[in-house]
Amino acid sequence: MGINQDIVLSDHLENGIFRLTLNKSESQNTLSKEMMAVLSDLLDKASTDDSVRVIIIAAKGSVFCAGHDLKEMTKAREMSDAGQAYFEKLFDSCSSLMQAIVNHPKPIIAEVDGIATAAGCQLVASCDLAISSNTSAFATPGVNIGLFCSTPMVALSRNVAHKHAMEMLLTGDLINPNKAKEIGLINNHVDQENLNETVMNLAIKISKKSTMTVKIGKEAFYNQSVLNLSEAYKYTSKVMVENMLKDDAKEGINAFIEKRDPEWKDN
Repeated sequence: MGINQDIVLSDHLENGIFRLTLNKSESQNTLSKEMMAVLSDLLDKASTDDSVRVIIIAAKGSVFCAGHDLKEMTKAREMSDAGQAYFEKLFDSCSSLMQAIVNHPKPIIAEVDGIATAAGCQLVASCDLAISSNTSAFATPGVNIGLFCSTPMVALSRNVAHKHAMEMLLTGDLINPNKAKEIGLINNHVDQENLNETVMNLAIKISKKSTMTVKIGKEAFYNQSVLNLSEAYKYTSKVMVENMLKDDAKEGINAFIEKRDPEWKDN
């Protein structure tokens, strides 16, 4: 049986915005093998699609994403190796997906309207930006079922201060959007009826920037974040020189001096 491509809906919208919608609400949009395969494929294709400038990841239903499919994982225990090979492949696939989001040349925004738990919370944390509805909630509840959220911890601890991350990981408690914004898990939260418009306005604003500049900046942001201070400055200085020699940097600076809108060539 082939993979169900409709498990993730994809829409090319105005201004080069590419909207991906997790579309398996009956199973709480869990990151099953199938879901991750389709999402990974769509992101991979978008990485080389010049018409795509910004990506939005949203979801159908009241649960944004409930993490991995526990029923699917439990069934794997029936295998002769008690599921070890399956579990290794599952977590490797999830780790690859999250890294693909971070390493993607296009900015990715999570539009969260509902609950995001475990690997679903990891998905939110992995995106470059995240806006939620006021009715959303977030958790890394693996500790409650004897399975510590170790892979979600990677994305969480890189976006949230360590004590806040550990509180989420050790208690497994749901946090509301106010707390999520306070600790840096999301950028902002709005009324549910304003969520889509808010995210679209943000995406459109970013889409009007030079894609070359955004690509260089996003890559440099994550690369420098793991370096010590002197190495980070040495690396980013080289990036600035590379960026300065690009056509769009010349155009952008000239446009600023001449008090006009820049005409990006995206190179």
